[in-house]
Amino acid sequence: MTTGTGEPTLTIDELAARAGMTVRTVRFYGTKGLLPPPVIGPRRVGHYGRAHLARLALIEELQQQGMTLAAIERYVQQLPPDLDAHDLAIHRAVVASWAPDAVETVPRAELERRAGRALGDEDVERLTAMGVIEAGDGGYRVDLGLLRLGVGLLDVPLSQEAILAARKVLIEHSRAAAHELSQLFRGEVAQRAAEDVKSLSASMQPVVVQALLTTFQRSLKEELREWLGGIPEPKEDSAEGGAEERGSV
Repeated sequence: MTTGTGEPTLTIDELAARAGMTVRTVRFYGTKGLLPPPVIGPRRVGHYGRAHLARLALIEELQQQGMTLAAIERYVQQLPPDLDAHDLAIHRAVVASWAPDAVETVPRAELERRAGRALGDEDVERLTAMGVIEAGDGGYRVDLGLLRLGVGLLDVPLSQEAILAARKVLIEHSRAAAHELSQLFRGEVAQRAAEDVKSLSASMQPVVVQALLTTFQRSLKEELREWLGGIPEPKEDSAEGGAEERGSV
């Protein structure tokens, strides 16, 4: 089923499976106001969209940071109510930047649970190529910070070569930006005590990440607008005319 905008929708069972949670947990978040109500479809069945899935991913990330349920409620209540899946993904990325690198070795079943979906051999190969997971004797070594991103890319209609090329571009430019920013900040904190520098670094990291994400998002929107603006729209009149001619034969 799809919404009026063509966005695919999920039943609560499908949403829970994609999020790697139980239906009971999803319902609990709904009663706490952490999850917007579903769209009620035929037969009074609730349907959930990508924004619901992104919000659950954000909640999970906040939990991994050690936040209590009350703290998560306060955090979510401060978010604008009309955030879409892309905006929520940015919030999650900023939250994830607070945490140290999280790499675990898990069996295939746990990997699929964390991914929120079944993974075929081709999916595993693509995730391995992207550097998200690495096969080992005890299972799969997985970068939890990249897992959801990698799983999301499995459904993107791009070739693996294009995704890997994009990854290379992002890594190179991110490292260059990180190097230049670190040089800039070093000049500002050179005369401060070591503890002050560590405190400032911890505080600046999520702020800088959010700034980079926001700047990149806006730049990408401008690029896409220019690119799509140069693509001619299909000529509906000629199509209709062709249909009329075919009908008159």
